[in-house]
Amino acid sequence: MVEGVGEVKYRATAGLLPIMDDRLKIKARVFYVAYERLNEAGEPLSPEQRAARPVTFAFNGGPGSSSVWLHMGALGPRRVKMGPEGETLPRHAVVSNEHSWLGFTDLVFIDPVSTGYSRAAEGEDARQFHGLDEDVRAVGEFIRLYLVRSERWLSPKYLCGESYGTTRAAALAPHLQGTLGITLDGLVLISPVLNFQTLRFDIGNDTPFWLYLPAYTATAWHHRRLSGPLAEDLEAALRASEAFAGGEYLTALAKGDALSDEERTRIARRVAELTGLSEGFVLRSDLRVSIGNFTKELLREQGRTVGRLDSRYTGIDRNEIGATPEFDPSYAAIHGPYTAALNAYVRGELKFQSDLNYEILTGAVQPWNYAPNVNRYANVAEGLRSAMSQNRHLRVHSALGYYDLATPYWAMLHTKRHLNLDPSLRGNLSESFYRSGHMMYVREEDLAGLKRNVEAFYAGAATMPASSPGRPGVGGK
Repeated sequence: MVEGVGEVKYRATAGLLPIMDDRLKIKARVFYVAYERLNEAGEPLSPEQRAARPVTFAFNGGPGSSSVWLHMGALGPRRVKMGPEGETLPRHAVVSNEHSWLGFTDLVFIDPVSTGYSRAAEGEDARQFHGLDEDVRAVGEFIRLYLVRSERWLSPKYLCGESYGTTRAAALAPHLQGTLGITLDGLVLISPVLNFQTLRFDIGNDTPFWLYLPAYTATAWHHRRLSGPLAEDLEAALRASEAFAGGEYLTALAKGDALSDEERTRIARRVAELTGLSEGFVLRSDLRVSIGNFTKELLREQGRTVGRLDSRYTGIDRNEIGATPEFDPSYAAIHGPYTAALNAYVRGELKFQSDLNYEILTGAVQPWNYAPNVNRYANVAEGLRSAMSQNRHLRVHSALGYYDLATPYWAMLHTKRHLNLDPSLRGNLSESFYRSGHMMYVREEDLAGLKRNVEAFYAGAATMPASSPGRPGVGGK
């Protein structure tokens, strides 16, 4: 299908690409939607133009998520219509996306096996694709075959992942470059997680408690639960929270039961000031407030919960007791609109016909196999470091939302600080910050900012534009 967005003419292709073994036996069929830019006459670009034009392979995470969120929320030529701050509207609609990335890169959206319309072949066990390494091999094979069939081997190649999709992207980098010989130019990591120790609120793992604290502060600031100087400016509140979290709070957690009563009371008081929770609640939590406890407790007196994907959203539970929310209001706000939009768009505009259920976010991939990370937290950061060391032109940009309680921004900055990357390569890392959550693009201002920042990244800009949302110098709420 030939279409246009803004002044860009493009061809859209929706189809299935096979995943095959070495004997060319089909093991699965992967659904994808590709967008390729055309010239002003609506004709394919010349081989020289195609070789110079980037191609970006994009996917979401889960595990078990289709690519609908990036496809219909941020990168593609059509997007779901939401309110300016990401509010759900009375009627679902698909509109032209003036902030599509098609102006600077071709796009290929991939639905991993068992998501979207992608399925294992008849007689094949889908579980062979449901794991960290298994998924990397399958998506890597899709990318290889797409490059073969579309003749894009000479094009600059980028990966864009969101959430677990960033885990996939970081693991794909050494696989593509080392195993398949596919050199990458860049990775865009949206709401990233590379080291799962930073997210798992397990007994004996204190790491997420202090890494989540700045995101708790942002959430409390947004819902007007902070007081004094902390309530005046978000950026100043975040700096204060980061300094305390990485200093006194981290030390206190490390002391465990050796902490004196006086120290425990003082730390609890400061945690309460920075989170909007009561000092008593923090003390009863042994200074360790998990995400579920926080999202239930913060607005308990108002009879509301706050979102996990985006803590700006609020929800209503059946009652106000209980330790954790019944549901994530930020996911509930987007699930219906994105499901309706994707199904209408694929059958209507793209003319792809299938009676299969398009699996937006499925649990069929569980349990996800994290081997060889047995008895340890999955961590793909070392693979990324290795890929960047072997390919010194590989650059990585992270997009981080302040109100993201699924993959908090400070956890990724902590992972970045511990990459042990050679000093000569640290300039290849960049990030941008947004006053929204996991899917920052649901907020129109951040949708525009994300496109602007990523376009500068593709262009090789050494620093982000001065208008970049986030640090430094962001104004009021």
